[in-house]
Amino acid sequence: MLVQQILKTKANTDVFTIAPGLAVSDAAAKLSENRIGALIVADESGHVVGVLSERDIVRTLGQRGAGCLNDKVDEMMTTDLVCATRQDTGESVLQRMTDGRFRHMPVLEDGKLIGVITLGDVVKARLAELAMENESMQGMIMGR
Repeated sequence: MLVQQILKTKANTDVFTIAPGLAVSDAAAKLSENRIGALIVADESGHVVGVLSERDIVRTLGQRGAGCLNDKVDEMMTTDLVCATRQDTGESVLQRMTDGRFRHMPVLEDGKLIGVITLGDVVKARLAELAMENESMQGMIMGR
């Protein structure tokens, strides 16, 4: 299954972004308010410059304490981005997420953000594929 197909199956297609100069506390509030695990960090022209995840915040909180909530997003965000395109396969995205130990991947087209794909999105799509394959095989075995 391709990323473009996975994006179409998502119940919520909203992409939540935050400016790099805002406080981490603002980012934490936005994550909580929207019940999401990561924000795409985009500059004023809309270019993706990073990702700030719950894990980034919790890791820094554990190391430095609550004072880090006053830091700017660009001080805590992940900047070594791994991005997908519409034409990437779910398998390749899953492999990159597993290898990199992250759960959120921006999807870009011509350098512009068009979506976010999560580990859960890829797993859900793969399970749906397996269910269809299973049903098809059962049909062949049963002569349907």
